[in-house]
Amino acid sequence: MKFLSLNITCLLVVLHYTLSLGQVRLPRLISDGMVIQRDVEVKVWGWAAAREVVTVRFKGKNYTTKTSAEGKWQVTLVPSPAGGPYDLDVEASNHITVKNILVGDVWVCSGQSNMALPMERVKERYPDVIAQASNPFIRHFFLSTQYNFKQPQDDIPSGSWEAATPASVLKFSATAYFFAKTLYEKYHIPVGLLNASVGGSPAEAWLSAEALKTFPEAWKESQRFSNDRVIDSIITAERLRNTRWYNSLRRADEGYKGEIPWFDVNYIPSGWSVMNIPGYWRDYGLAIHGVVWFRKEVNIPASITGKPARLFLGCIVDSDSVYINGIFAGSIGYRYPPRRYELPAGLLKPGKNTIVIRVINSSGKGGFVKDKNYKIVSGKESVDLQGAWQYKVGAIADSLPPTTFIQYKAGGLFNAMIAPLVHYPIKGVIWYQGESNIGIPGQYQALFSSLITDWRKQWKQGNFPFLYVQLANYSLDATAESGWPALREAQRKTLSVPNTGMAVTIDIGEWNDLHPLNKEDVGKRLALLAEKWAYHEKNIVYTGPLYQSMKIKKNKISLTFTNTGSGLTAKGGDALKQFMIAGSDKQFVPAQAIIQGNRVTVWSESVTSPVAVRYAWANDPKGANLYNKEGLPASPFKTDD
Repeated sequence: MKFLSLNITCLLVVLHYTLSLGQVRLPRLISDGMVIQRDVEVKVWGWAAAREVVTVRFKGKNYTTKTSAEGKWQVTLVPSPAGGPYDLDVEASNHITVKNILVGDVWVCSGQSNMALPMERVKERYPDVIAQASNPFIRHFFLSTQYNFKQPQDDIPSGSWEAATPASVLKFSATAYFFAKTLYEKYHIPVGLLNASVGGSPAEAWLSAEALKTFPEAWKESQRFSNDRVIDSIITAERLRNTRWYNSLRRADEGYKGEIPWFDVNYIPSGWSVMNIPGYWRDYGLAIHGVVWFRKEVNIPASITGKPARLFLGCIVDSDSVYINGIFAGSIGYRYPPRRYELPAGLLKPGKNTIVIRVINSSGKGGFVKDKNYKIVSGKESVDLQGAWQYKVGAIADSLPPTTFIQYKAGGLFNAMIAPLVHYPIKGVIWYQGESNIGIPGQYQALFSSLITDWRKQWKQGNFPFLYVQLANYSLDATAESGWPALREAQRKTLSVPNTGMAVTIDIGEWNDLHPLNKEDVGKRLALLAEKWAYHEKNIVYTGPLYQSMKIKKNKISLTFTNTGSGLTAKGGDALKQFMIAGSDKQFVPAQAIIQGNRVTVWSESVTSPVAVRYAWANDPKGANLYNKEGLPASPFKTDD
């Protein structure tokens, strides 16, 4: 009997395993709440047992197919107009119902951190927008960061469709949400956002293997990282190096060595110096890496105590740990996020309170970024924290070599995050990227143009609209000789690729922040481009003036532009600024410029035989004010090669 029972058990296990192999399965994109592209054929695909019959039902129509020997299947739905919600049924050895499907317009939202940046990061700027973000017809699918250097993936490991609500919208890409919101308010067509963006990623990480072969160095890199042992050895070595660096710093830190640590409420400071915050400690003669402690006593009014408050500490280079009255209040481990710490009721007390910040800097200048918020806020009351702080060095260390971000290597993000999407029909792409390529601006036009062509080839949908953001103004830690202006020029020249549009943002960045908060205007300017290139609106002004040609007239140069709208203007009524002119020596000097009809005439008394003009050719071209009368800024440009 025991033998028979064992055989039956084994049979049941085998039967269960066999049946599980036959279970029909869908890719993660095809799931509850999805948005599918209107007015085109839509593929529905998945996996089941080999040679199994699969039936798909959608909007009263049946679609039947049989899986391949590998267990793959696919059907093609006939085009549908915008609408919904609908259900989709898949029948094989099991039954799946995909619920609450909308038919509308699907946009891939990709690039690096300025596309990835979520609404949560801009919630102080847009509280009313977030509070009113209840729209079941705007939906977002977030792809977590994944990489693969061996082959394109056919699915993604996680993610789900979410409709916009005040809670869920905090996870939406801010740029993409404002883009979708603007389009929905105009067309009332459901919008689906596929957010495949990774902070810090260079363009080459998003190219397929086929496209990478045009760029030998990038192709070589992708092949190197297809070896798991290479990746494992780098990760292991750098993890060990970083652990040793931080542990050594902790052991050497004088702030922890005494009987009472420097953050403790009972610690009495001795031998501390004074520094004005915000600012960098190198400006005070501390050309060091390591740990510097900061301390400030502030008076808190009784009206703020007894209830939750928020501590704003701008941005800190590189990482910080904060203590209020000896109690740990929060920590952020890298430089870019804004410091916004939630303080529970009871942590602050009436009268004197002590704030201590332990700052670790591993490279570059350590300290506090200027022109940011440094304050405690509760309701409508606030306490300013700028000004004199005490400081003392805790430990000094050698700079920490940069970490290798494997996901940034060529081809890895395409295989893992774009390849799984290419069977899913889309309306187009919005793209915000380039900051990570400023070191090679001369290659960017070729890289970016290849990326656009490559993605269109992968989707097999012709020249769908590819709309992108030109880099905003920014100058923190960037020299005058950096690649920012040249990268913007490469982006401008990429407009030669058919059915592309560029949103100019040279006027809405922040000199001290790689991640400017004004994502509303970015989204709206992308939406204007979509109205032109995706919705084929006529007689709209969809971008600012774009340089077209020049003509030398004695000691002056006359410039012509496209997209002048109802006319060129100098915003603010001032004289045109940020124009420069050069002779044959290519030494550019500030120039005078005036608008004459739809032309701009440029000259300088010091250049008698001009050959070239540049406009807004700087990292942060303050005062650049050439616009069209519709309020859209001119793109930076140069006339020389």
